[in-house]
Amino acid sequence: MNGANAMLKTYTLNGKSIDSLDLKILLITKGIDISSRIYEHFGQTKRLSPHMDPQACNCLVLPDDTIVHMSHVGSQSPFSMDIDKKDNAYLAYQGDFITHVDFPQKTEFYQQTTSSGMPFKGAAVLQGHDVLSFPYLWPCEYAKAGHACKFCFPGSFTEQLAREGKPDFPSPTPQDVAEIVDYTINIEKVASYVQLTGGSSMDPRAETHLVVDMLNAIDNTAGLYNVTGEMLIYTSPPADPHVIDAILQAGADRIACDIEVWDETLFQQICPGKSRFTGRDRQIDTLTYIAEKYGPNRSCSAFVVGVEPAESFLEGAECLARRGVVPIASVWIPHGRPVLNIAEAPGLDFYRTIKNGLAEIYTKYGCEPPGNAGFNVCLCRDTWNHRTEIQTKTTCCEA
Repeated sequence: MNGANAMLKTYTLNGKSIDSLDLKILLITKGIDISSRIYEHFGQTKRLSPHMDPQACNCLVLPDDTIVHMSHVGSQSPFSMDIDKKDNAYLAYQGDFITHVDFPQKTEFYQQTTSSGMPFKGAAVLQGHDVLSFPYLWPCEYAKAGHACKFCFPGSFTEQLAREGKPDFPSPTPQDVAEIVDYTINIEKVASYVQLTGGSSMDPRAETHLVVDMLNAIDNTAGLYNVTGEMLIYTSPPADPHVIDAILQAGADRIACDIEVWDETLFQQICPGKSRFTGRDRQIDTLTYIAEKYGPNRSCSAFVVGVEPAESFLEGAECLARRGVVPIASVWIPHGRPVLNIAEAPGLDFYRTIKNGLAEIYTKYGCEPPGNAGFNVCLCRDTWNHRTEIQTKTTCCEA
């Protein structure tokens, strides 16, 4: 399955027409009231972790193959998911049918452990159809110092553990990571893209050494050549951007240093650790260095879309794209974690502005984001896959 060639499907919601990316945004930001019958009925044949599993990275698949993260928030959401009389899963809005949905195929991934006894579950997740992601390989040192990003769920957990004087959670070793990649890529063959992400480090040079050790272990155990998609590394920007060369020379296809928030005042408030210990200039210098030395599209930066004005994000996205850096739009998940005392994401018009602006930026500067069929909470690959269609609709609406 590949959403790159399918046209965006449209739906009727409250008497208004929306497309699949609009629906994706609403489902991520509003959450879903998911019937336990979904897990009971599809849990044995589809990739669905048990109901209310805190480590679940469940996703649904819309009819045009758009991937959507599933956040169960109960009856507080106007969206619900249940099973119809023909045993098909469907979405509804305030009780009115929207569309049938599907789920990725069943996998034994989450039942596995590494040779050291490290469970795959908790160390890595599967996203969409073909992505293996390690979302938090080691604790964030900014969070341990009391400066976690306000939107970050694992960072807030690390911050709480440090405040209470409790030990960190166990982190996978390079060999653990290599064995998880090997199983996923070579044995079950359920992914072709790999993402490695750790917490921010006070010493990015040491972080670079750890990433290189992981890439070497993956190559020795699984073979980097077997990662037929891409190897994307999220890392902290070092003071000397030349340090980052080691990661690319070890086999990474792309490197991301996440700016998160472009508005500098909001950046200081929302990302106190990054603004204090890293700063905007170092992030941009590292990303630009990679683009200039290795070519455009080799460096990326994620933004948490929804915590700053749309115009601010688009200004930052274009500033990076102009330098050959790919801006990535990750939709803010507000459930249970307010940012600056705001607990509700912006409305659909905000995200349509983001979607339309991003499609124009990607086209203008030739920015191709990572992935293939899309990610659970990001709009980047979805927007790229449908950039011409989005711009055509925008032009028609403006006319």
